[in-house]
Amino acid sequence: MFRKEFATVIAKTGMIPAKDLRPLLQKKENQKITEFEVLDFDFFDDLKFAKQVAENYEMTFLDLSQARIEEPILTLIRKSDVLKYRCIPIQKTAKFVSLAVYDPSVVDIKDDLQILFQHPVEFILTNLSSWKSLFDRLKESFEEIVGSIKELKDDKDNQKDEEIKEKDIGEDVISYVNKILADAFIKKASDIHLEPYEKVFRVRFRIDGSLIEVEQPNKKLMLPMISRIKIMAQMDISEKRKPQDGRIKLFINESPIDYRVSSLPTLFGEKIVLRLLDSSNLQLDMTKLGFDLDQLKNFQEGIYQPYGMCLVTGPTGSGKTTTLYSALEDLNKIDSNISTVEDPVEFNLQGVNQCNIRKEVGLDFASALKSFLRQDPDIIMVGEIRDLEVGEIAIEAALTGHLVLSTLHTNDAASTITRLLNMGIEPFLVVGSLNVVVAQRLCRKICPYCKEEDSIPIGQLISCGISKSSAQKVKVFRGKGCKSCNSTGYQGRIAIYEVLNVSPRIKELILKNESSDEIKKQAIREGMKTLRMSALIKAVQGLTTLDEVVTNSSTDKF
Repeated sequence: MFRKEFATVIAKTGMIPAKDLRPLLQKKENQKITEFEVLDFDFFDDLKFAKQVAENYEMTFLDLSQARIEEPILTLIRKSDVLKYRCIPIQKTAKFVSLAVYDPSVVDIKDDLQILFQHPVEFILTNLSSWKSLFDRLKESFEEIVGSIKELKDDKDNQKDEEIKEKDIGEDVISYVNKILADAFIKKASDIHLEPYEKVFRVRFRIDGSLIEVEQPNKKLMLPMISRIKIMAQMDISEKRKPQDGRIKLFINESPIDYRVSSLPTLFGEKIVLRLLDSSNLQLDMTKLGFDLDQLKNFQEGIYQPYGMCLVTGPTGSGKTTTLYSALEDLNKIDSNISTVEDPVEFNLQGVNQCNIRKEVGLDFASALKSFLRQDPDIIMVGEIRDLEVGEIAIEAALTGHLVLSTLHTNDAASTITRLLNMGIEPFLVVGSLNVVVAQRLCRKICPYCKEEDSIPIGQLISCGISKSSAQKVKVFRGKGCKSCNSTGYQGRIAIYEVLNVSPRIKELILKNESSDEIKKQAIREGMKTLRMSALIKAVQGLTTLDEVVTNSSTDKF
């Protein structure tokens, strides 16, 4: 909501006409700071405005855009209170808590703020854009996030049945499940594992690719917790003998979150795994995925061809879907008809026709692909080429004027080609259709808050693939471990890539049925960076550790 007091402050400066402020004053969005919208006015000089206001109200002005504000200071206030009072703590001393404000009228509620902080306060006026940057860094408290959870139910008839079933599940169990979902959201987990054993029931989160135990609920809570999740996912709670799949849609802190739910009967009960699909975290900008400039250029050359096949390969959870989605986002123009078949669809892409695999009704990759070819497509994405039939249809589509994007499960880019040949696809068809092959892995990024130089023996650097001359000069880093990264030393992940362009010389090797090693050697001679090379570059840049390099890439034995 736009504060009337701030509108008065703006009016006194004369920098924004009253007619432009009226629409903003009429907005009643309690959970947003609509004052930020004045930054969109081309004629509004944010810095000049703040300095003028500071002079008018005799306040201390400080441009916080270059200031280093420690994270613990920002936790002194709940985000909901920032929305209410429009102030952010930036420093605490024995005498004062310094509060950054962009609206001088906040001074009028000084007494309320001193009660809130249980400490004397002083005000520092800053420009709105700097204040907004601080606001964006704020995190909701655990209680706020738990309280924000809202379940979305699509089918009204199903709702009635679920409400009846939920009577058997206590409020404490519902609250406990919500706390686990909120905790996973806060910690940016990709998966939640609920695992029953003979004597214990444990909850683990997969964070940045690694599983971490977070809870061991009382064994008595196992059945009600599993039942609660199955009800939310619209699964059959009476069926405990066979695996089931479901989906949960929630709003957590005003963010739509999808949970893909899978149940598996085990020796001591059903194991539940929830995959978090947060569309707000989906990175669709190819320049930010981890490609080197030459790798990005080669990949874009492949996907910008009017026809042909582009393949992305890597193990499960290596980010293949994100890479393909970023390519589709780049290719998604008003004059293109794009269709995808996935198992299942993870994120909704505006302007793209997405189709879910449904084996129970006979809709598999092969039948969906056949249907796509009758739908006048320009670009087709196939979730995975699993067998000869799907491979042949995909190649047929690529040879008949369509651009086909898909994935395979292989160790590197070169072995993808031999995998297609081993499926039974003729070499001349591979040569005629294949544009580019991308292999990828995800490496954990070093936590920026506890990053420090790591002392690695030169011999170990050389064994990892760094030349002897470079090993004496390069610096590598590690994360010491802090509160921000849960003492792991890592925060977030970055992709490493291997981009193989199917050049004329490589086409010759394919036609001769040469091994993947020979194809890889030729690609390296033509300038391809292997996964190990890409990982080492990231390590030298200080983005990841040498341990992650060794874990996620194999040595180049050439």
